[in-house]
Amino acid sequence: MNVTNVTHYPVGMGRPLCCNKTNAYMKRLVILGAGTAGTMMANHLHHKLNREEWKIDIIDERTDHYYQPGYLFLPFDIYQPEDIIKSVKEFIPKDVNLITKKIERIVPKENFVQMADGQQLNYDLLIIATGTKIAPEETEGMMGKEWHKSVFDFYTFEGALALRNKLRLWDGGKLVVHITELPIKCPVAPLEFSFLADSYFKNRKMREKVSITYVTPLSGAFTKPKSTAALEHLLSEKNISIESDFAIAEVNNEKKTIVDYGGKEIPFDLLVTVPTNKGDELMERSGMGDELNYVSTNKETLQSKDYANVFVIGDATNIPASKAGSVAHFEAEILTENILHYVNNEPLSASFDGHANCFIETGNNKALLIDFNYNHEPVEGTFPFAGVGPLQLLKESRMNHWGKLAFRWIYWHMLLKGIAIPFVSTNMSIAGKKFD
Repeated sequence: MNVTNVTHYPVGMGRPLCCNKTNAYMKRLVILGAGTAGTMMANHLHHKLNREEWKIDIIDERTDHYYQPGYLFLPFDIYQPEDIIKSVKEFIPKDVNLITKKIERIVPKENFVQMADGQQLNYDLLIIATGTKIAPEETEGMMGKEWHKSVFDFYTFEGALALRNKLRLWDGGKLVVHITELPIKCPVAPLEFSFLADSYFKNRKMREKVSITYVTPLSGAFTKPKSTAALEHLLSEKNISIESDFAIAEVNNEKKTIVDYGGKEIPFDLLVTVPTNKGDELMERSGMGDELNYVSTNKETLQSKDYANVFVIGDATNIPASKAGSVAHFEAEILTENILHYVNNEPLSASFDGHANCFIETGNNKALLIDFNYNHEPVEGTFPFAGVGPLQLLKESRMNHWGKLAFRWIYWHMLLKGIAIPFVSTNMSIAGKKFD
């Protein structure tokens, strides 16, 4: 069944689930994934839906919730493990049923989720928030004998912690910061790692012992021209070399080099790589994902292009927006509106514009801020108030750095709980921005 152009569909197509005094049967909303996006949706919807009509379940096999932006700071001893780990159930509303089990597959044509233990969970409405994961096995040699010895990731807690332990003892050499392919979660994080590494080694009085090379498959430092120019200027200023248009074929563990398909080799003593990112394998098992396991999603409404009663949010989607926490935050507000339209059999009117708002750590207690969407690239200006700020766009400042650090408090106390961040609009505002 293909319903690409359908925006609403009668609810209640699942089998009877349970009864209460008011209605003959409860309808069931199931959220897959209790990470950033799924937790936000549980908090948004538990007091928006009529709880005499709707039961909400959220499923995740994990019991720990990780503040993933903190992975960037863990290798440099800026954050400690206890700063970025809390219990999943701490953020799930009490009237939402948390199921801590592994999901085997989704059967969307029959409206049920099958658990690994054989349990079958029927749904009337499904939200997929299963995120994205690294897949180092996709690159030959990446998980070879040097994995977590001289080859590290920092996109997992385990990788970031192992890298921290390595950096504490490392005495210098060739540091290569590398991106395998796009899309990746938080596209600016590898740049941030490079800048923070520069600052880290300066503070340890050993910067002259370390050469830093930033290696990317892109033709420049970033995907947008103006931000690319600003970021490449910073790379040059910090004596960080850039190797662009590098399509990796393998990691040679014997020679300690990365090799592209054209045969070019870049040597390393320490390789910090961002492996291929893929959606959850659940999507492959369910026949719902593309070649990278991302779910085909309407980029404006966040409704599945294939199943009208399925919605997708965050890193699990294939929409052309950044895979970042701020994007999931803005999507959650749009998706909440569209879920309410859907259950009321109304056309989906809320429209997501691809809004992303990202702080980019540049080291030495400074950061850049970028704000962009599907149609507008990052430009200079002020944020969130036009002409006032206090934050500057596309310029380094200490205020931006403190904004980045403050985001951890905002994440735990506001964002996850579905509380709107004051003065930050869901769709991007063009006020205060210097467009040519």
